This record gives sequence, structure tokens and C-alpha cells, in this order.
Amino acid sequence: MLDTVLKLTNEASEIDIKNAIICTVIAIILGFVISIIYLISDKTHRTSPHMAISLVLLPGIVAIVIMLVGSNIARAFSMAGAFALVRFRSIPGDSKDIATVFYAMGIGLACGLGYISFAVIFTFIIGIVYLAITYFEYGKRRDEYETLRITIPEDLDYTGAFDDIFDKYSTSVRLERVKTTNLGSMFELTYTIRFKEDINEKEFIDDIRTRNGNLNIMLNKVQTPNEML
Repeated sequence: MLDTVLKLTNEASEIDIKNAIICTVIAIILGFVISIIYLISDKTHRTSPHMAISLVLLPGIVAIVIMLVGSNIARAFSMAGAFALVRFRSIPGDSKDIATVFYAMGIGLACGLGYISFAVIFTFIIGIVYLAITYFEYGKRRDEYETLRITIPEDLDYTGAFDDIFDKYSTSVRLERVKTTNLGSMFELTYTIRFKEDINEKEFIDDIRTRNGNLNIMLNKVQTPNEML
């Protein structure tokens, strides 16, 4: 079932052009499948169209490169060179993108060697796993912290000034820094905060605004090292 469809036609190691075309076309079709999986799996809607196009073409390109080499030694060198191209995604980029590139190149390699059934089966197996772990948000931190910056007037005692609001909306909060600003007429407070589930952030900010005299408030997610990969 998983035998290769590519048969050498003579001692010169010529490949049947019909089968070569079939392998290339199948590789490109599977590239489309991988590209669609990549687009569907991204919930942030920040996918790159260039990345999506690359995933379509990459399996076909890899398949062609693999079919062009005849001996096992040459094939080994070509594979090493092809997989070295993945380096361009490592400076700096999303580690999920790197894994997707390997996914596409692996399928292209299988098609290039003529293992069409193998390529089709494992495209869908890996694709299903890919979508499943994305849907269930595997590995996502459930205790995400955010950075909260509040500007207050100098006459407001910041010690415990927002405790009741924090108790209402958060599970934990820590004052990280106090900084004077505007020639010492104001304080900038920096907190690390973890919110309760399903809270309304607008209501939280509105409550803070009524307490700090409608001065500046900034709330942003803390970026973890894994998110910068």
C-alpha cells in the first residue's frame, strides 16, 4: 500500500515522466491542504499571505529536488541542503511556523520519493492533530498575567487605593514600580495583575478611571519567552 510509484526506467536512473508529474501535482495539492490547515489554525488572524503561498509551493519544490537526484549519496546531500533552508524562519519567527515548514517539507520529501499513499495519509493525520491541539489551546497558559500602568495625582495615597477594585476583578495583583512623572506632580504605578475569568475589562478600567481622576491607564499582556520564539 505504501510502495513508491516511481520506478527507474533504465540503468541511467531515468524517472518515468508521467509518474514524476503525478508526484509533483499531488505534492502541490497536499501543500494546499497544509496551507489551509495553517490558516484555519490561526486564531489571531495574523497569518502571513507569503507564508501561506510558500506552504503551497514548498512540497512541490522539495519533491522535484528529490526526484532529480539519482543516488542515495546525492539524495542525502540534497535533503540536507533543502532542510537547511528552514533556517530562514528562525530569525526571529513563530516556532509554529517553523514546525509547519517542516511539515510541508516532510510531505514533499515523501512525494518526491514516490510514496503518495504515505504522503496523503500522514498529511491528514498530522493535520488533524494540528487542528485539534490548536482548537483545545494545548500549551496555552491559563494564568496569564498583564501589566497595568495607572497614573494618579500626587495627592492620592496609592497604598491600598485600588484594593477593592482589584479584589473584584483579579485573582492576584502585585505593585512592581512607583515612578514620579510630570515634574513630580503625578505618580505612575506599575502592577502585574491576573484577572478572573470572563471579567469585563472595560468595566474594570472605568472603575479605575473614577478613582484616578480620569488620568492615563495602560493595560497590556505580559509577553513570555515562549511567545517570542
